[in-house]
Amino acid sequence: MMRYIIAIDSFKGCLTSTDAALAVAEGIRKVQPSAEILQIPVSDGGEGMLTAFLSAFHGKRVTILVHDPLMRPISASYGISMDGETAIIEMAEASGLQLLSQEEQNPLLTTTFGTGELILDALKRHCRHFIIGLGGSATTDGGVGMLQALGMKCYDEHGVLLGVGGGMLSHIASIDTSALHPLLRECRFTLASDVTNPLCGIHGAAYVFGPQKGATPTMVQQLDAGLQHWASISGHEREALLPGAGAAGGLGFSFLAFLQAKMTSGIELLLEYLAFYRLLDQADLVITGEGSADCQTLMGKLPSGILRHAQKTNVPVWLLAGKIEHRDELLRAGFSRVECINPSGMPLIEAMKPEIAKKNLSETIKRLFATFFNEK
Repeated sequence: MMRYIIAIDSFKGCLTSTDAALAVAEGIRKVQPSAEILQIPVSDGGEGMLTAFLSAFHGKRVTILVHDPLMRPISASYGISMDGETAIIEMAEASGLQLLSQEEQNPLLTTTFGTGELILDALKRHCRHFIIGLGGSATTDGGVGMLQALGMKCYDEHGVLLGVGGGMLSHIASIDTSALHPLLRECRFTLASDVTNPLCGIHGAAYVFGPQKGATPTMVQQLDAGLQHWASISGHEREALLPGAGAAGGLGFSFLAFLQAKMTSGIELLLEYLAFYRLLDQADLVITGEGSADCQTLMGKLPSGILRHAQKTNVPVWLLAGKIEHRDELLRAGFSRVECINPSGMPLIEAMKPEIAKKNLSETIKRLFATFFNEK
């Protein structure tokens, strides 16, 4: 009996990791009804991270009332591991871009305050290890909002208490960390992200990611100046240069500087908890993928992590995506097959419909399997 592992990332704005895996499994069963199929929800720290890690930890989901990026009350979820010691927080649940309409996107106003509220709730439930996914943020506030929710206060030059949002960073004249929650000293924070950008500069949070969050060129300059000021006034300029400090609009910086967090690859962390190498022992094929695959896929993204582990055990890996560029580079890297799931000429708006994407995934697998077994 053939054994297949499906570890496919979400197709952003279209399919979750779980939905994509189900579509692939459906395609396999139409060709091989008796195949053994292991479907693993996966994420590299971005969209779907909470579901993936909850599955790995056999944990429970907790839903509470917090504030969204514009400080409006919303319900957001996080996970707690079976042993009750580890909290799994996807920052986008409270501070994500998907929570805002296009007209509402403004990183001068948005805040990570809600992410801090999730941490605070987990602290009260006796969690002391935190895994934080840093993808999908609507914010460029340097993580100040998160720290404010945990007790830090920021003041302007007149001693007036400042509010929240990326636009207030340049106005910070002093900070008071004495009221940060005392239990934070007992905690360990692990950051899951594939972003290696520093906090500031042309490769930093504002310039690289700000435009995706609604920032105009003028706003980008304002935000970068604010982030530079935040690093200076906080006394943590060294941490601002660390890889990943610019993740989630600088939220990575505040974790690294104030909470002594450890930055790690999201997919490597997940595969470690899953003991993925053991799952590969009896596998005949791994199928992975993402919405769009190109040479950047090889730079620490989820499919490259899957490939790297599978190569150690000589298990072939197929890569599926809604859009493919640099196919030859992907094949040279070691993927056995690199396939676009969308028929030539299909409009993007059509291909992004969930029911169409599921069908295209399933049909692509059927076609590939027919070719694969004819070749064998």
